[in-house]
Amino acid sequence: MSHDFHARRRQAVLSRIGDAVALIPTAPERVRNRDSHYPYRFDSYFWYLSGFPEPDAVIVLVGGDTPRSILFCREKNEEREIWDGFRYGPEMAAEAFAFSEAHPISSLDAKLPELLANRRALWHSLGHDAEWDRRIAAALAALRADSRSGVRAPREIHDLRGLLDSMRLIKDAHEIALMRRAAEIASAGHARAMHACRPGMAEYELEAELSYEFRRRGADGHAYAPIVAGGVNACILHYVENDKLLPAHSLVLIDAGCEVGGYASDITRSFPVDGRFTAIQREVYGIVLAAQEAAIAAVRPGASFIDYHQAALRVLTQGLVDLRLISGSVDGAIESGAYRPWYMHRTGHWLGLDVHDAGDYRADADPDAWTTLAPGMTLTVEPGLYFRPDSAVPEHLHGVGVRIEDDLLVSDDGSTVYTTAPRTIDEIEEVMRHD
Repeated sequence: MSHDFHARRRQAVLSRIGDAVALIPTAPERVRNRDSHYPYRFDSYFWYLSGFPEPDAVIVLVGGDTPRSILFCREKNEEREIWDGFRYGPEMAAEAFAFSEAHPISSLDAKLPELLANRRALWHSLGHDAEWDRRIAAALAALRADSRSGVRAPREIHDLRGLLDSMRLIKDAHEIALMRRAAEIASAGHARAMHACRPGMAEYELEAELSYEFRRRGADGHAYAPIVAGGVNACILHYVENDKLLPAHSLVLIDAGCEVGGYASDITRSFPVDGRFTAIQREVYGIVLAAQEAAIAAVRPGASFIDYHQAALRVLTQGLVDLRLISGSVDGAIESGAYRPWYMHRTGHWLGLDVHDAGDYRADADPDAWTTLAPGMTLTVEPGLYFRPDSAVPEHLHGVGVRIEDDLLVSDDGSTVYTTAPRTIDEIEEVMRHD
């Protein structure tokens, strides 16, 4: 695979930092227990600039008149490759991933003072990793100790994440293609779980259906810990135990997405365990679906990020008035926050290499203003209503939890919903038919 787009991103960083150096390490391997590790997952910022899959690697971008794009990585080691698999090694990695040069990771600490010497500034993700903060502090101290020889340490340190966050907010064609593929696979997984669902199944059985479909279709795995919440568990926003039986005549809420090439999908569907919505389930689902449709209509270039939340909130609040849980006007209920016991989160978030992706929600120029939507941004739209058993809630609503979440790409003239899991009541009941 060509990595020219990664090289272009590095060049964009170099053009912005001027006579400075930027350091981007990947994530370390993490021990799960004793000598077993968690499955390795690279750092998203590092991946965005390299596509290099191995641990123990660092990108160093050296700006100035002759910019350099340097990769430090593990050396070839035939013995370790017998145990752990293929390693690129510096020479092959430089060519394969379009770096101007590459060196063994073991040489980084010795080379770091030289790379930083006489540069105006250092760009680094401050506070992200205490070990890296320590290593950089040591390199700067070594330079300052040598100041009598005319060597100067960088006088400015900038947080690199802010620069990269603004770049990551607008997706290019390569990223969009990967996200569409992740959405296609995740949509198929949700449809499979719907069709397999029966009263009395365990939540983890539906999780297994998702996992099977994700991997069968080539996804890297889940993009985050999946939520499979039957009955009252659907009213717990981050329920992940997934170990209870699915009660008859209840709803099950599944929030699950997969990862493809590092990029996430994020889908939530709520559906009846029995395959047919009851009257009250149908009513609540209709309110949430109408709220989602109003929010989707508000996603367009030039709109504020908060606009689609406000569009969903008005529909949900009107629904709560219609259900006789709130009295008075919709405007008054929104102003007082009377809706919050049943809708306590925002209607969406950025999506990309991270399921809650990088990017500011507030505008740089005006901290009281929200970010303006622009073509190439990707986000979720996910309104919901959650009725935990409570004295303020009529009994027929107890344990009804509904969230509907889809992934959107902001386009030149509006937006595109690129998740395709069954979403309307008719679509869900049709895929759940077992005759």
